[in-house]
Amino acid sequence: MVKSKKENTLGKATGQGFLQTSGRPAEIKAGTSYEFCDTRMTAFGGLLALVKFIDLVKFKEIFESRYCSPSRKPELGCYRMLQGFLMLMFVGFTRIGHIEYIRRDAMICGILGVTILPAISTFWRYLRSLGLNQSHALLHIGSAVRQRVWQTCGLSYDSVCINIDTTVSTVYGFIEGSRKGHNTKHRGKKGLRPVFLFIEETREYLCGTQRQGSTMSDEEMAKIIRELGAYLPACVRRVVVRGDAEFIGGLTITACRECGYKFIFGNKVCKPLFDLNTWYQWHEYGYNETQYKPLGWDEACRFVAMRIRKEQVGARQLEIFSDDEYTYRVFATTVTGRPHTVIAYYDKRATVEASIKEAQDEGILAIPSKRFLSNHTFFQIVMLAYNIWRWIKLVAGVRPVEEERGDDEQAATATLAGEAIVNHTIRIARLKMLFLAAKIVTSERRTVVKYSVHDARAAELLDFMAYLDKRRNEIRVWEDTPAIQEVNG
Repeated sequence: MVKSKKENTLGKATGQGFLQTSGRPAEIKAGTSYEFCDTRMTAFGGLLALVKFIDLVKFKEIFESRYCSPSRKPELGCYRMLQGFLMLMFVGFTRIGHIEYIRRDAMICGILGVTILPAISTFWRYLRSLGLNQSHALLHIGSAVRQRVWQTCGLSYDSVCINIDTTVSTVYGFIEGSRKGHNTKHRGKKGLRPVFLFIEETREYLCGTQRQGSTMSDEEMAKIIRELGAYLPACVRRVVVRGDAEFIGGLTITACRECGYKFIFGNKVCKPLFDLNTWYQWHEYGYNETQYKPLGWDEACRFVAMRIRKEQVGARQLEIFSDDEYTYRVFATTVTGRPHTVIAYYDKRATVEASIKEAQDEGILAIPSKRFLSNHTFFQIVMLAYNIWRWIKLVAGVRPVEEERGDDEQAATATLAGEAIVNHTIRIARLKMLFLAAKIVTSERRTVVKYSVHDARAAELLDFMAYLDKRRNEIRVWEDTPAIQEVNG
């Protein structure tokens, strides 16, 4: 007779997934006790994903090969000082004085390898030592990282559209370079007027600069046009430049032609004549085109126009020249197609306003110094932090998709979910991905970052970090080739 024994009886299977919330919730009342603990905790648990991303693209390697060190030699070194600035911007603080709130954060101190961050004055003095050399170096660092991110994500745009725009940073007190100019929100007050160039397809910041608070000159714009090709990935062969009427000018148009870029600029200074017999109607608006050579330009250019009945305009500021019935929108362009398609293509440029608004939220309006060159470099640091968020969202949009091939064979391929690029603003992405409480445990010289199973966001973050680890372990030859040498029109 065989008798079953307890040691031979299988116990109840336990679940392997995340634990469910306890049936009895914790009761937090006014009389609930409180005390200190010696556990190291952080509110920025998502920074571990940033560390993995930086290692994925070998950011330190790029920094050391392209950065131009200033005369001041901080004890932390230039790389960790820049890391400190980027961490500050990445977590959402916009002013250097806010370093006081993160000086003792366990995650940030662990990333920088210190027990406590240096005093705020250390960062102030280092920023004051920075100038144009460091500002230009940061642009080239961003360009190299962009090349590697595109390679990682499998992006190979043959043609890109570059949107150009400016904004106003209102300043108070004496700031070098500040001027009274076009300041719609604070009329009559001094400000700086930075210029931005964004890539339409990925909404990345390509290049730009902090400027004096005056309207851009034709010479300035032409110089930027000639330099932008150095920051584009090597796969790009064709470029379309879009800008409003502030950027139109003979030298700018000549620079676009010499570089082989197509362009479409708004017009408020030229007065081309349109044949009254060639207007045609498309939906409720009229369209026309002509060839016209403005005074001082090297050659004639194509101008397209859109006319709108005055009763249809409403509050829109579109009037360039008018008669009894219409107001007009006029553009100088080399983009082919009928006038209504060209103008519709230009109107897509409105997305640049959302990118500039995000950049303002990230800190470009926080002018940290009276010294213009320090503000010039700080602008590039803020925009590099902005781009890091963009790049992380690009990589997060690339997920392995298993495709069955045969009965047993399966292959994983990477695809880019285009909607993931624009699904959330940086502010929302920061709430979903960065602000996760974590506990940092060190045992036997091994550090582990632990996340709560009760936080629904933790599972997504862990999946993303597992994907980053997988890509980090791949053997990859980086295509750090120079940017485009020549561009076909």
